[in-house]
Amino acid sequence: MNITFLLNGESVALRNVDPTVTLLDWLRETRGLTGTKEGCNEGDCGACTVMVRDEAGTKALNACILFLPQLNGKALRTVEGLSGPDGQLHPAQDAMITCHGSQCGFCTPGITMSLATAQENQDRAHDDVLAGNLCRCTGYAPIIRAAEQIADHPTPAWLDDRAELQDLPKITNSFAPETVDDLAKVYKSHPDATLIAGATDVGLWVTKQLRHLDQVIFLSRCADLQGIEITDSEICIGAGVDMNRLREAVTPLFPSYGEMLRRFASKQVRSAATLGGNIANGSPIGDTPPVLIALNAAMTLRKGDKRRSLPIEEFFIDYGKQDRAPGEFVESITIPRQPDRLKVYKLSKRFDQDISAVCGAFNIAVESGVVTQARIAFGGMAGIPKRASHVEAELTGKHWNQSTLEATHDAWTQDFTPLSDMRASAEYRLNTARNMLTRYLQEDLGQAVSVLEVQA
Repeated sequence: MNITFLLNGESVALRNVDPTVTLLDWLRETRGLTGTKEGCNEGDCGACTVMVRDEAGTKALNACILFLPQLNGKALRTVEGLSGPDGQLHPAQDAMITCHGSQCGFCTPGITMSLATAQENQDRAHDDVLAGNLCRCTGYAPIIRAAEQIADHPTPAWLDDRAELQDLPKITNSFAPETVDDLAKVYKSHPDATLIAGATDVGLWVTKQLRHLDQVIFLSRCADLQGIEITDSEICIGAGVDMNRLREAVTPLFPSYGEMLRRFASKQVRSAATLGGNIANGSPIGDTPPVLIALNAAMTLRKGDKRRSLPIEEFFIDYGKQDRAPGEFVESITIPRQPDRLKVYKLSKRFDQDISAVCGAFNIAVESGVVTQARIAFGGMAGIPKRASHVEAELTGKHWNQSTLEATHDAWTQDFTPLSDMRASAEYRLNTARNMLTRYLQEDLGQAVSVLEVQA
């Protein structure tokens, strides 16, 4: 695979690139740019954070799970390219010094790249920006002060490489299609290929499982997979929409969904991870499928020129098994417009950037104090994202009160037989699922239930 991109302002052209070599390995081992650190090697610690710019904007991404071909046609900045041509410090670098934001220094380059990207994007949600950068010795107070200090600074002129980006030679690759039609053709011809969108999951196959991927197809250049259309009747979201853009789209319509997405991994991961990937990988603990099931969403699957639509809940058949034929891919997801009765509760050991032990999505309609319709779905309670159909049946037609909730107690065991693992025991999962329904009722009655709201 041939690619070209900007590295710290200079054009780089590479031929016959191994499609699954990570950017982190290439930077450190081939280019000798060791400021980008290797920590967890799974997109969790942020020590490898780099800045990537394209026509859609500027993102902070994890170099450890970013494959080198994903940079084709983009501009990359590492910490070595953050300062000016005459040695001028970037405001983020200067602020980290003056605010005493570094001790051992291992995490500092990644933190500085996150701060610089946020400053360029005028993103002042500093806690969210830094949730994906782990610092074990300095503490975050001085780092937050550094972020606040540079919030109003302009982006240094030397980082503006938009003109050079436009002048980059355009290199196309058959296994990095630029339209969904081209994707359909190449995937139908190579149905055993691995589809790679953001690589936030597949990247770990390579870095942690040391798997060799014979053939891959990159989706990130398919612009027509990245559209969002909101009409009076539905919300249509392309499978290639990343989680940050998804959050922006759904927050005004379903604020609880948007709040859950704020806790979906980190800023760096959300900038790469896609909605289609979070569904298609079939994970029983993926955070978006339960929400989409509760919202009665449907998905469009495509193989060649043929498309079919099915409810998302029917896509998941069994653990590791989905209703998707070889050569078929997720093209879009459609959510019907509806009154906002959605609440999403994510339970994890860490508040930020953690995998769910249980994720519950509740969409319950109530008229005159009586439940008229209920859609409840969970991740982490079965081998697939799954509806609580017996619980729904027990609620429907009943008065919306605590007594009705208590009467559903036995229905939960009809719906779920959760497993015990490192994140939670089966008993804990079942009890917390019941408690989430109680939380929904209490929140619906106006009580404060969030840990961010309740005070001693």
